[in-house]
Amino acid sequence: MLQVIALGGLGEIGLNMMVFETQDQILVVDAGLMFPEDYMLGVDLVLPDFSYLRPRKNQIRGIILTHGHEDHTGALPYLLPEISVPVFGTRLTLGLVREKLQEFNLHGKAELIEAAPGQTLELGPFRVELIATSHSIADGVGLAIQTPAGTVIHTGDFKLDPTPVDGRRMDLNAFARYGDQGVLALLSDSTNVEQEGYTPSEREVGRALDEVFHNAPARIIVAAFSSNIHRVQQVLDTAAQFGRKVIIHGRSMESNTRIASELGYLRLPANLIAGLDQLDQIPEDRLVVLTTGSQGEPLSALARMARDEHKQVRIKRGDTVVLSSKFIPGHEKAIHNLINELCRRGAEVIHEKVSEIHVSGHASQEELKLMIGLVRPQYFVPIHGEYRHLVRHIRLARQMGIPAENCFLAEDGDIISFDEEGGFLAGRIPTGRILVDGKGVGDVGDRVLRERRILGEDGVVVATVLVDQASRALQGEICLESRGFIFEEESQALLQAAKDHLAEALANLPPERRASVDALREEIRITLRRFFKKAIFRRPEVVPVVVEI
Repeated sequence: MLQVIALGGLGEIGLNMMVFETQDQILVVDAGLMFPEDYMLGVDLVLPDFSYLRPRKNQIRGIILTHGHEDHTGALPYLLPEISVPVFGTRLTLGLVREKLQEFNLHGKAELIEAAPGQTLELGPFRVELIATSHSIADGVGLAIQTPAGTVIHTGDFKLDPTPVDGRRMDLNAFARYGDQGVLALLSDSTNVEQEGYTPSEREVGRALDEVFHNAPARIIVAAFSSNIHRVQQVLDTAAQFGRKVIIHGRSMESNTRIASELGYLRLPANLIAGLDQLDQIPEDRLVVLTTGSQGEPLSALARMARDEHKQVRIKRGDTVVLSSKFIPGHEKAIHNLINELCRRGAEVIHEKVSEIHVSGHASQEELKLMIGLVRPQYFVPIHGEYRHLVRHIRLARQMGIPAENCFLAEDGDIISFDEEGGFLAGRIPTGRILVDGKGVGDVGDRVLRERRILGEDGVVVATVLVDQASRALQGEICLESRGFIFEEESQALLQAAKDHLAEALANLPPERRASVDALREEIRITLRRFFKKAIFRRPEVVPVVVEI
């Protein structure tokens, strides 16, 4: 029997992590993170729940990474200290992972094993071939996972780019070869399934950059994802073509371009790169600043420039600012605020809504259909997408002739099993999300998020009550203090009414409930929340403090 379980990536964008289990041996594909959603107040990162793997860590033969994006690799610094297993990936992927592990003082403590497209790995009962794919980061691969139950194709993130910037084309022949041999199941990227037709080639961005550089009267500031090495290459090539110097700025941009250059994935034209200290020495019509912050991240270099908080670079009239990336769902408001600030300072802002300055790295409908047609799987499992994407992808697979009963609409934690009688859903395992807040991992849960949301929406009221330890009678006046709730100076009547109401409620409590401090706290909390709800339609977080004297 083969079991396939997603610990993340089915029902959300990001958090990608897939478990393959057979003969009491486990193979893990990817270990990604997700950036917090709007309701996750104060949370920095979201990780998959590793609970299923902890008691089985001695059964894990390795982790294979499909590419270097953080939604496929970002959980490794949190996973590897607990579960020490070999990590396999292509040269650039491991170069980026090695840099990230160094930030967590894990450099040299993890076993990173380089593998190239076309290479086959023997990992216990798993025989895995890496297949070259095209994506918005170089050196991505899909996987042909041969198991005792049959061959499973995992596409990773992909698109069919006929004219890739680096000339490395997707190995469609390998996918077709496995299709000819017979494929048990296809696990295919669903991110862009709602987009009809074909995803444009990355080279289309180069044409848009040519137009921007041709028309820009002064400085050009380009913000892009630092992992998109092909995009960075096109910015560098276009700058060289137009005789402009390039200042690379931003920690991740500097780090990733250095790694890609050292590993041979990025070509730096001679005499092109300048330092930030040369900013004032270069004519404005001969300067490009390549930086981060295309998603409006408040601490990014571009956001600080837009707020006039950057020490060296201030946005001014005549600047052309290019946001060369997709508006990621959930970031739209931050991006719009960034664009407004840039425009307010006189910059010309170019983004995906007004120019072909960005193309997706994910396959559209016709490419997804082609993948199904090449592989011709017996079973189909859509992966890497929100629930609506998975539903739409199954509809596409059925159009390609895969029977409905052979399409599995699975979510995180669902067990997809294959045996000699076929494939079926075989129940669920407990799974979830681990929230990272600063150095705290997993110490923020739903209750804490709910309290943070209440604090943000309705504020907090601290109620201090003195109780005689012997008689359990109230002593003195109840004290109410609030933050983020109401102006206490202007609402004395409301607060006094709340105190009187609470004093009456506590006085009428049965003696046995007044004898318990916990019961008193709960009564204070419930009584005040109900009072404020009825009086002013607000429900602040109530913090009861009971002092026995």
